[in-house]
Amino acid sequence: MTKLIIALAALSASANAFAPNAALPSAPVLNPAESSVALGMAADEHGSKRKRALKTLAKTAGVLTTAAFATAGLPPAAIAAKKAAEVVEVVEAVDNTQKFLAAGAGVIAAGAAAVKLTSGGGGMAQNFLEAEPYWDQSSVPVNVYKNKAPFTGKVVSTKRIVGPKATGETCHIVIDHKADFPYWEGQSWGVIPPGTREKDGKPHAVRLYSIASSRYGDDMTGNTGSLCVRRATYWCPELQADDPAKKGICSNFLCDTTPGSEVVMTGPSGKVMLLPEEDPKTDYIMVATGTGIAPFRGFVRRLFFEDTPAANAYKGQAWLFLGVANSDALLYDDEFQEAKSKFPDNFRLDYALSREQENKKGGKMYIQDKVEEYADEIFDKLNNGAHIYFCGLKGMMPGIQDMLKGVCEAKGLDYEVFIKGLKKSKQWHVEVY
Repeated sequence: MTKLIIALAALSASANAFAPNAALPSAPVLNPAESSVALGMAADEHGSKRKRALKTLAKTAGVLTTAAFATAGLPPAAIAAKKAAEVVEVVEAVDNTQKFLAAGAGVIAAGAAAVKLTSGGGGMAQNFLEAEPYWDQSSVPVNVYKNKAPFTGKVVSTKRIVGPKATGETCHIVIDHKADFPYWEGQSWGVIPPGTREKDGKPHAVRLYSIASSRYGDDMTGNTGSLCVRRATYWCPELQADDPAKKGICSNFLCDTTPGSEVVMTGPSGKVMLLPEEDPKTDYIMVATGTGIAPFRGFVRRLFFEDTPAANAYKGQAWLFLGVANSDALLYDDEFQEAKSKFPDNFRLDYALSREQENKKGGKMYIQDKVEEYADEIFDKLNNGAHIYFCGLKGMMPGIQDMLKGVCEAKGLDYEVFIKGLKKSKQWHVEVY
């Protein structure tokens, strides 16, 4: 019994340790039926001690659930669930009864509620990094940090996000900027890799990477940002192997980072890929190849995963096209499928898998072929004010432009006039590298 009381005290202390200093809002505690069963045990010589222990369990569950409402990040919830599980193990060791397990299950439920509430934007609303009104772009941060006075962030995690049959390695890298490096969806960060250039001993030049998270970051606290980076390698036909002397300096540095690694950064840069949010009925057509998916992941998270003013107001349709080599090379598919499932009227998703699909002519399915399948619908949307975005390797654009030119000719439109009109109305957004 002493071991039980110590474990309960430790759990209660841990809950208080991560609770905010400010007064917490009230929150639900244990299910009344479970509480009454657990706390209504027949008294014996240790009855009073057991009741006190179970009451502590109930109070702790309340603290954990309350903390879940009051915090926006996942760590407290994860700690809550872990501690709850530890308590149940101790309870089982002391007295393996259904009554004790009912109380323990209540604590686990509180921990599970914490995880659910603090993931997916269920806790604090994502409204603390908004302009006033939220769609006003006059305050977009640009080049806050420059080459001569850069920012140093620290890597939180680096994770490979493609399967074994993908063509190359792509990593998702989360960087902690402690809320000191604000940015908006569609902007880029510059990264200065460590070391110097061999040819002249000067520092490496800045490499730009589209930010792959919303302004609130993956943890929705506003303290982090994410990059989607493909490791650049060079296959030497003579060596029949990758030549390390010709590998991409910055991409390999980023893909090799570990938690705590420092990343020297500049920016944020760019306004061409920003979302025009003033009219919540605006349709967005997003066309990406490979890691060009980065800004669009930020768009999707802002519109469909976070409790943002933009998400609450949005009534249009966001349509994402992604071109990669095969299924193993798909990026963030789980997130996109979830958005499609939850918002079938507001989010559409189409993939072009060049090594697995065929276009209408029997050739490989490239991104322009997939877009062409819906040409009539896309042109109708553009004529009604939709915005179209392109992001990825610059080699994607000639195929896209040739396809659009052919569609224009079939429709009796002048391609140059059509594209010029989209640019004039700021419906045409391109960021290629």
